[in-house]
This record gives sequence, C-alpha cells and structure tokens, in this order.
Amino acid sequence: MVQRGFYNQCTDLAGLDAKMADAEKTGQPVVAYLGFDATASSLHVGSLLQIMILRHLQKSGHKPVVLVGGGTTKIGDPSGKDESRKMLSEDDIQANIDGISQVFRKFLQFGDGPTDAILVNNDDWLSGLQYLQFLRDYGRYFTINRMLSFDSVRLRLEREQPLTFLEFNYQILQAYDFVELHRRIGVQLQIGGSDQWGNIVNGIELGRRMDQAELFGLTAPLITKADGTKMGKTASGAVWLNEDLLSPYDYWQFWRNCDDADVAKFLKIFTELPLEEVERLSSLPGKEINNAKEVLADEATTLLHGADKLPEIKATAASLFGGGGLSDEGYVPPP
Repeated sequence: MVQRGFYNQCTDLAGLDAKMADAEKTGQPVVAYLGFDATASSLHVGSLLQIMILRHLQKSGHKPVVLVGGGTTKIGDPSGKDESRKMLSEDDIQANIDGISQVFRKFLQFGDGPTDAILVNNDDWLSGLQYLQFLRDYGRYFTINRMLSFDSVRLRLEREQPLTFLEFNYQILQAYDFVELHRRIGVQLQIGGSDQWGNIVNGIELGRRMDQAELFGLTAPLITKADGTKMGKTASGAVWLNEDLLSPYDYWQFWRNCDDADVAKFLKIFTELPLEEVERLSSLPGKEINNAKEVLADEATTLLHGADKLPEIKATAASLFGGGGLSDEGYVPPP
C-alpha cells in the first residue's frame, strides 16, 4: 500500500500490520469500513483511491464494509468546506444512495461469505437515537477543547466562516458510527481521506473508552494532479463514475489525456498492474509515454465499465483523433 501511494497516516501502523498478519494465520479477516455521505447522485474519480484500498484489502483476504451516510447526510460534514452543505430531503438522500451504491459492486464482491463486502446505512441506527439519552451516554466522552482542535472545525473558524451547531455535531456521529459498526459486525479499521483524520481518531478513542475496543484508523493522501488541482475535478466539471453522468468514452479520455508527470502515480493507484510494469511504462521516453497513458486509460476504464466497452471507445477515438485518442484541448466532459 505504501509503494502504490495509498498511505497517508495510521493511528497504529505496527499494530494494524500485526493484526493483519494474525488474520492471515487464523483465517479471521480484518473488517474494514469506508463511509460516503449521499450528497450527490454519483461519486467522482477522486473517491476511487479509497475504494481501491478496500478492493486491495478484500483481495488480500479481508472484509470490506461500505457505509452510506443516510443519517449523516442530514447534517453535513464540515471537513474542507467554507459553508454549510445544502439540506437534502429524505427522497433526495435515498436517490443519491441508490446512485452512489452502483459503483461499489464494480470494485468489490458482495455476498454472505467471510470476506464478501456488505453495504450498511447509518440512518438505520442514527435516526432512532434519543437526544437526551445519547448526550448522557456519549456526550461526556467528548470535550469542546478537543473538538475545536481538529482541522474540520479549526480551519473553518480560522477562516471566520460560520460553523453551525448542526455541523459541529458531525464528528460525534461519525465517531459513534465506528463504535456501532464494531459492536454490530466487528469492524476494526476505518479508512478515510486525510481530511477525516480527526473524525476517525474520535471514533477510536470512543471505542476504547466505552468498550475497551482495539480499533485502527488509516487515511489516504489527498491526490492532486500535476497542475495542483484536486483529483476528480477539472475546469469543466467533475469526473463522475456513474455512466449516466459521464460516458465510458469521456472517462477513458480523462485518463488518456493526463499529464505526463501523473502517469506513474495514476498507474500505481488506479490500476492493478504489477509495480515492475508500472515502472517500465512510466519510464517510456518522449512521445512513447502516450502508450503508457493508453494502458492507464484501458485499465482504469475496464475496472469501472468493463473491458467490453473498450472496442467502441477505441473506434470513437480513432475516428476523432486518428487513432491516438488525444484531444488537443484535453478532457472535456459532455454537455
């Protein structure tokens, strides 16, 4: 994971490594979860890094849990935001859950087996909480001093942007999610982006204080492109994962038209090619690097949309760009 660029920081890397080694010996998988709030009808390509971590964990014999935030979406995660998220109706949230859930089955194997992935919705336990009882049982484990120290809150306040009491409670509910998942299905590891570090640590500390649970947190780095912009966003819009928002051809073009400096990084993270092959491809000189970009586009598109889409994509690229598939204007999403 470190070599491929998935690792940012871990609450106890040596302990997690030992836990996974024990799991390999005993045949008892480590159960790891990754959560997404239902703020849009599709995830974008920037979410793929964390999904790929779950995929690698499953292929290594561990059990992925995908959490959709039907409950936490009603509040809105303030991490990395200068203003409150738009309040969504119950119907909008459910429609978004239906939309984002499509992509997980393309990268993970779901079922009833010991390492099969499962999908859970935190609305199942959050919506039934009684406010006073929840404050008595859990609120005493959180201090305002500590909550103010985490980036999701501190940076917002430093920018003198309003932070509502509703959003301030988000980190408590995400911490509770971790504890609830540990109790329900034995989750031991939470995965998230680097901006989720504080929320993850809160959950680990809550589990230790309440249940003496041994829990772990692992964050992935924020992936940026060579031009410094966030992965998944372009000047023209988001690179969506759902086919109804972005065609397989336009998705392929996004990867085919990446910057030369991004080829090695993207091959490591967004394909499953051996690292030796990644090294060979990313070292191709001059215009030959375009061959590596085409391999990247083929591999990434196959993972999301299937290899059967490639012949049509290649035919379209050949008709438009003489076989190279490279637009002079770079990636342009459909209108």
